[in-house]
Amino acid sequence: MAKKNHYGLILAGGRGTRFWPLSRRNRAKQVLSVVGETTLIQATAARLSAVIPPERLWVLTNSHLRAEILRQLPHIPKAQILAEPEQRNTAPAIGLAAHILQSIDSDSVMGVFPSDHVITKPRRYLQFVRPAFSAAEKGSIAVLGIAPRHPDTGFGYIEFPDGAAAGSLEPYPVVKFREKPDLATARRFVKAGRFHWNAGMFFWRTDVLLSALRRHLPKTATILSSLPGFSHRGFPQKLAQVFPLCENISIDFAVLERATNVVGLACDDIGWSDVGSWDAVHELLPRDGDGNASRSDALYSDSTGNYVDARGKLVALLGVRDLIVVDTPDALLVAHRKRAQEVGALVKTLERKGRDDLL
Repeated sequence: MAKKNHYGLILAGGRGTRFWPLSRRNRAKQVLSVVGETTLIQATAARLSAVIPPERLWVLTNSHLRAEILRQLPHIPKAQILAEPEQRNTAPAIGLAAHILQSIDSDSVMGVFPSDHVITKPRRYLQFVRPAFSAAEKGSIAVLGIAPRHPDTGFGYIEFPDGAAAGSLEPYPVVKFREKPDLATARRFVKAGRFHWNAGMFFWRTDVLLSALRRHLPKTATILSSLPGFSHRGFPQKLAQVFPLCENISIDFAVLERATNVVGLACDDIGWSDVGSWDAVHELLPRDGDGNASRSDALYSDSTGNYVDARGKLVALLGVRDLIVVDTPDALLVAHRKRAQEVGALVKTLERKGRDDLL
């Protein structure tokens, strides 16, 4: 049964540049159906519905995406889908949500959830969400750790104490947050067995989070505290004036790595993926006997390990391997799967060239 003081914040302001050319400013990764019939943000809201009803879900996004998210999530009140005046990273965004919720409900407890992840075992996932909320109610900052499937240099890691068991529903004190490691360090982390990936899912009482911001990020905390309550008629105008003045910093750097009251749930297999690149999509989709996956009509001959998304046309691959082929009406991407993380660099090149028509 959902508690009346439990709220959810879905962070949906990212651009998803590694999913270019499908992901654009007005149609970013989180509003795309990358691996299923529903979009990533729709799937996020749906799996949370068992613990947080729509009237207590909030979404923070940007001005480019707000209209599309309103269309995709009609069950969430329009006033609760907000566009940040300017992107200032996750610490100001989460602090803003905490300020809003405190002005509405002084007992509010907030869970923070990325909008663009895949979780294929939602029932098991929610078994960890519930005790995380419970730990937060008691004054702790709670995080979810994902059991690593392999050494990965793209994630930060959460270090748990010796003996911490993946799958336990009891929160453990977090020893330390580790930055994205090199490969040798990642291998040591996985071998040690007490390190989990940091998936960016956090839980806290809003008063606890605001107190932590006052201690560790006083400038931004002062700016946010200058805002009136959410129901005040002057809130939108004041937000537009002061929010861009907040520091550009992540919640990890600003609070989590400095706080002393952090506990974590060491999740076992919940079918989690951050769907961080086209290569991740290839891994999530069904593949043929040669390891090829597609979201559209494709013909493979003497070709292995490829991914194709070119809706409305047949793509025929002959004698190639490990390619990504993504076609849109105005742009075509052909890349090696091992270099899928570099697609975002192409977007930066387009920005430098002033190709706003492709952004």
